[in-house]
Amino acid sequence: MDESLGDIASEFNEDFLADDVSSSGPLTEAPTTSKTSTKTHCILVNPKQRGNPLLKAIHNVPWEFDDIVPDYQMGLTTCALFLSIRYHNLNPDYIHDRLKKLGQMYQLRVLLVQVDIKDPHHVLKNLTRICILADLTLILAWSPEEAGKIIETYKIYENKPAEFIKEKGETSSYLRLIQSLTAIKSINKSDAALLIDKFKTLKGILDASELQIAELPRIGLRKANNLYTTLHANFCR
Repeated sequence: MDESLGDIASEFNEDFLADDVSSSGPLTEAPTTSKTSTKTHCILVNPKQRGNPLLKAIHNVPWEFDDIVPDYQMGLTTCALFLSIRYHNLNPDYIHDRLKKLGQMYQLRVLLVQVDIKDPHHVLKNLTRICILADLTLILAWSPEEAGKIIETYKIYENKPAEFIKEKGETSSYLRLIQSLTAIKSINKSDAALLIDKFKTLKGILDASELQIAELPRIGLRKANNLYTTLHANFCR
């Protein structure tokens, strides 16, 4: 980004915050006493998200509706607001209103954006500015299924130690398997590591059904189909 952080903040404050929060103060001064649920066994979902297709992609952890301020609570200190770019273009003030209600609740606050227009770059630049000033982590998804897997993954890794997600210095056979799996279209290193962690060996991955692969966090139906089709293709002419 060519602009400095200070320039970004200044421009953002002038363009976005002047009209929206002049009567109630900046986003960082929003109330922090709103309700935060103490339930920990599942993902908590704001009832306003009822009908969101991403909920259909959450299979590996339980979820339930609850009266929370954010759209999703993935832990006592972690939450997410969901926003599609198409909806944001129609309702540009929506995210500001949600952030004022959220205040400074939660340590890790995610803005999960579903990219559902052809040219999202200008909108994403503005949303990035919002995230910088409001202390949000911006994460993009290109489908409801991918968005659901992202929410699910946050919950799965909620209590995992940092070492669990660090890059592993495994043996050369592990690295060769990683390289082989990432040679398949759409499979990245994180996906490959997740497959090995779940199915242990290449044989285990080969024996897994397409549905079993698709149920893994961040994999989804498209990646599972690419992987399964490639691994079970006839390599001989």
